[in-house]
Amino acid sequence: MADKVKGFVEKIVYRNADNAYTVLSLAEGDEETTLVGYFSSISEGEYIEAEGSFTAHSVYGEQFKVSRYEVKEPEDALAMEKYLGSGAIKGIGVSLAARIVKKFGDDTFRIIEEEPERLAEIKGISERKAREISAQFEEKREMRRAAIFLARYGISNAYGVKIYARYGEGMYEVLKTNPYRLADDIRGIGFKLADEIAGKMGIDPASEFRIKAGLVYVLQIAAGNGHTFLPYEELLKEAGELLSCEVAEAERLIKELILERRITRKEIDGIDAVYLISFYHMELNVARMLKDLNQSYKIAESKIKAKIKGIEEEIGITLDDMQKTALTEAARSGVLVVTGGPGTGKTTTINAIIRFFESEQMEMLLAAPTGRAAKRMKETTGYEAQTIHRLLEVSGNPEGEDVKSEFNRNELNPLEADVIIIDEMSMVDISLMHALLKAIPVGTRLILVGDVNQLPSVGPGNVLRDIIASHTFNVVSLTKIFRQAMDSDIIVNAHKIHAGEQIALDNKSKDFFMLKRDDVTMILRVILSLVMEKMPSYVDAGPLDVQVLTPMRKGELGVERLNKFLQTYLNPPEDFKKERLFGETIFREGDKVMQIKNNYQIEWEVKGKGGYTIDSGTGVFNGDVGIIKFINEFAEFMEIEFDDGRVVEYPFSGLDELELAYAITIHKSQGSEYPAVVLPLLTGPRMLFNRNLLYTAVTRAKKCVTIVGSEKTVESMIANENEMKRYSGLKVAINEV
Repeated sequence: MADKVKGFVEKIVYRNADNAYTVLSLAEGDEETTLVGYFSSISEGEYIEAEGSFTAHSVYGEQFKVSRYEVKEPEDALAMEKYLGSGAIKGIGVSLAARIVKKFGDDTFRIIEEEPERLAEIKGISERKAREISAQFEEKREMRRAAIFLARYGISNAYGVKIYARYGEGMYEVLKTNPYRLADDIRGIGFKLADEIAGKMGIDPASEFRIKAGLVYVLQIAAGNGHTFLPYEELLKEAGELLSCEVAEAERLIKELILERRITRKEIDGIDAVYLISFYHMELNVARMLKDLNQSYKIAESKIKAKIKGIEEEIGITLDDMQKTALTEAARSGVLVVTGGPGTGKTTTINAIIRFFESEQMEMLLAAPTGRAAKRMKETTGYEAQTIHRLLEVSGNPEGEDVKSEFNRNELNPLEADVIIIDEMSMVDISLMHALLKAIPVGTRLILVGDVNQLPSVGPGNVLRDIIASHTFNVVSLTKIFRQAMDSDIIVNAHKIHAGEQIALDNKSKDFFMLKRDDVTMILRVILSLVMEKMPSYVDAGPLDVQVLTPMRKGELGVERLNKFLQTYLNPPEDFKKERLFGETIFREGDKVMQIKNNYQIEWEVKGKGGYTIDSGTGVFNGDVGIIKFINEFAEFMEIEFDDGRVVEYPFSGLDELELAYAITIHKSQGSEYPAVVLPLLTGPRMLFNRNLLYTAVTRAKKCVTIVGSEKTVESMIANENEMKRYSGLKVAINEV
């Protein structure tokens, strides 16, 4: 049985406006209790009854953790005066509350509701003010009624706040007729939760609303897996499994969704493709904008040759023919793609291109998809570089459907530069490419740099590959491995893997090792030894700088198990370390964590010496890695410092955006470079354990790669050139616009 407490809200100690998490002091007679929990609408002076449990906090003592609560109407004059004088109703202070209650006594609340004009009988209250007081009183009553109604259907107070803010009194109609609107309108409520609510509301599982929402949900899940569309038959199959609906009914409702312009259908390379309308338009717009940028610039051959000679003398390197071609095409092309594997001179090429445009007094902007990639770009070029999100000035407002709501830089406020260079293009998905191109005016040169053989972006689309495959833009492929790179077996083996050639696993290398183990327990022990002892001293780094990469999330050597295992030894529990349990994950001070979804609203700051803020902004993005510096159990937030120095406060309600990062998937490692990589490979699904995945993992290491596991698995991955199919239509769109 749950414990119960009741009393007046004496003081609101802390309240998070975003998620309604509140700490308050509750008074009943001489008793005072600290309550913590999510309160959709609460004001000092209100009388509440709450259910929950008493907990002992190590710092703040006894607290009552609220699971549900109900605001009770004050029934006597004293309680009414206390409520009105608390500041709950704007414009009424302590003295005015006393005069109102003295005048109307126990009838005060009925007067405010039914005869608000009578408030004007009291000195200091005009008829206009009387109407305002009544309106506020009614609004608070309705918010309380809404919270109680939503709680009956298992909707948390945090979501309740968002639902009432979005629909107001219209929420009852939405919930009773089509709860699936919540999935479209309320951030954080997806189809699964909306479907659960619909079931509790008694909505027919065969309703049109449910099947339409389910079809859209299947396409959204596909986008989460990297696709911009799904084949028609595949959509029908997956929707049938999810919704248990008739094929004929799903086909009919697909037609309705097309008429409603929520989805569209088009033939893509012989595939009957079904798109969410947003991704369809993104691909069309990206194709059109790229073609608009792809202008030709006439520059004399003699001038370019002279410039190249001067640049070679300046940097003390003789460029090879393909590097010279890249520089020439950069000078003459509106859009240029430079691609190549490790050790092929991409950095040297980009530095030469930068010097060319500098000599022409042209303004340049450099960017990459992640903070780590941007930092490395700055270090290797000596030129200021930033994330694409920061380049576009992320606005912190992701609620709108149009990209303009996410970024301050767009077609109305374009970037000011003659040349824009984007590195690690394999990581850029269709949404980010769309946002970037909207901010680049025609006449600006765009240079896209990346390794096309890396895994595609985590987000939907196959942008770099589709641009190259369209055969519409100038592409320079750097293939020569330079002499200094030949000394690295990491680089040599990466190219062998890409070519499908088997590699030597005899441990005669200085930077590429294979520790053969066929037992999971032994593999775990070896990983721990490598991360804690062997690798840090070998590459001159700390244990947290050694990155464990794995193909899978689940399984005996998946991310989830590896993180729990590594956390136990790398950051064990200590009396002085605070921690927070979220789901099945323990977050502890000192833990290495990763952001797993884009959050455009969360605020960050960079602190200088003495703790002063030297920079600030909004936005933390998928793949950003940091360390938990501090956990505040009372105010319920944790402070995380990311690799690039940004410090962010995460409310406990936002911990679903974080996961431990001692081990991460190879896919999540894109764009990053680590001093040492440890790669456990034993068994796994053939479609996942392929050449492309192994190539990407190996090229993440700067100084050392150590594979732990089965030699046969490594050999089969190299032989397996089958990649997981990714459905995208940008190539077709480029060729059609």
